Amino acid sequence: MAGRRRGSRMVVLWCALLALLCGLVGCGGPVARDTAAAEVQRLLDRRADAVLHRDEKAYLTTGRGGVGRAEFENLEDVPLAAWEYRLTRIDRSGPRATADVGLRYRLDGYDRGTVDAARTLRLERRDGSWYVTSDRPAEGTAEQLWEQGPVQVARGAHSLVLGVGQAGEELRRYADLADRAVPAVRDAWGGDWAGRVVVLVPKSLNGMAALLGAPASGYRGMAAVTTGEAGASAKAPADRIVINPEAYRVLGAFGRQVVLTHETTHVATRAHTSAATPLWLSEGYADWVGYRGTGRTAEQAAPELARAVRAGGLPDALPDDEDFGFGGDAARLAEAYEGGWLACRMIARDWGEERLNDFYRAVGAHKDRQDAVEAALLDVLDTTPAGFTERWRDYLRDQLGT
Repeated sequence: MAGRRRGSRMVVLWCALLALLCGLVGCGGPVARDTAAAEVQRLLDRRADAVLHRDEKAYLTTGRGGVGRAEFENLEDVPLAAWEYRLTRIDRSGPRATADVGLRYRLDGYDRGTVDAARTLRLERRDGSWYVTSDRPAEGTAEQLWEQGPVQVARGAHSLVLGVGQAGEELRRYADLADRAVPAVRDAWGGDWAGRVVVLVPKSLNGMAALLGAPASGYRGMAAVTTGEAGASAKAPADRIVINPEAYRVLGAFGRQVVLTHETTHVATRAHTSAATPLWLSEGYADWVGYRGTGRTAEQAAPELARAVRAGGLPDALPDDEDFGFGGDAARLAEAYEGGWLACRMIARDWGEERLNDFYRAVGAHKDRQDAVEAALLDVLDTTPAGFTERWRDYLRDQLGT
């Protein structure tokens, strides 16, 4: 009886071993596996290579029914140094699939690293090959400029302007403004940044909102914004200054220059701007650079705050981040920008421009908001939040009061 049990156990062990060996070496024929991911990645590699080499025929062989032809043609004048796709996820259902793809591209001469854009592709398999049938931004992400129409290009000494639906001479004017902004920012802030900017000019406010992946209502009164993650490495890709052509065109020549210089300042200071930096400092500093050397008085550049001070509404404290919201009261928003500008202007006057720059960098060096401003005020300006606020209020009385 015991011998029979030992024999049974030996049979079971041999069967298990045989099953394991067959799994490893493929007994009974090859084990079927889905090669879709590898095949799709090779398809995307061919598609990317066609974009970089401007090979429309090769590009069109990667899609069905001419899908992507318009975007390919819209990219014709865009100076690309890199373009690649990375497949991150694929869901297959028979001959069809949906893929999550990371597009990474770099503008020649302007981006230090690749810019990332999340895409959702739909694919179809026919006659043993995969083809792209749809290529769109991933849900909740922004469009790319070339999805809005043929991209026109204007190159400046320090700028690259990419526009859709704009006349060539209009883009040239943007390049001229940016070319004046870059040296002005370098003179104020220093040279620890790329010293060049990329300006995107869509056809409309809706086009601007699509580039930012947000509702148009949030940007209606804004002439321009700067993209990019605060506190990113100085080696990160160049930010994009995105223009709202509807708001920008109503500005005079002076206002247009101030706006471009303001946004260029955000590009320059981005690596030193962090979650610890309050908006009164980041926006106030950008306005300070924008108005620097223009001769504008406090009363001329801060009319809303001047009216408030004269009416007995001297602020008790520096503006909160919430005061900079574009969905609220326009006068409150203007007063927030003007109050931040005057705080930076006061530091430059009383402590010097170099100390203002040191203060900005010191605040941004902190990882979060708590105690960042207080520590920088003490270390750089030898004052306290209460002392600084009271000095600022006195400055407002002096500059804006009757």
